[in-house]
Amino acid sequence: MGTDAQTKEQDITLIRKYLASKDPVLFSQLYRRYSGKVYAKCISLLKEEHLARDAMQDIFMKIFLNLGQFAEQAKFSTWVYSITYNYCIDIIRKQKKMGNLFSDDMEKLPDMEEEVHDEALLTMEVNRLREVLEQIPIDDKAILLMKYQDDLQIKEIAAILDKTESAVKMKIKRAKHKAQLVYKKLYPVEV
Repeated sequence: MGTDAQTKEQDITLIRKYLASKDPVLFSQLYRRYSGKVYAKCISLLKEEHLARDAMQDIFMKIFLNLGQFAEQAKFSTWVYSITYNYCIDIIRKQKKMGNLFSDDMEKLPDMEEEVHDEALLTMEVNRLREVLEQIPIDDKAILLMKYQDDLQIKEIAAILDKTESAVKMKIKRAKHKAQLVYKKLYPVEV
């Protein structure tokens, strides 16, 4: 059994024990296991420590209140990521008073015929990559972070965003394309 499968089993066992006993020590174990990851996700999306701290507390309150609704078909970590990303995106949406960031509207992008390979993003210098991610829309940034930083599978991202796998693949393709365009604009090739 790999560590991923072991963690999934440990989480499910812990959740079942907590739901049966309501022992706060058991929930605190889940909190300790995931709070750092949730905080890191919040800070990467929200950019402000106080917002990230508040969001993390609210997210764990949601997890605490809804733990009985956790469906064991998915990994607990995927469920936590889903709550985290959706909560942070809601905050950003409210801040910017924007519509649905993950809408299915097709965006018109010039020259998207050419596939942007993963290596193009992965070989960007770290500081340049950070700058590129700050310049693209938050939904594109979030999906790229899920795929490349969090190493989530397409089906996990689809579950988090409540989208089909093919829609997620297209969103990743568009996000990579936007990142590549921003990179070329910010860092033109020197001749």
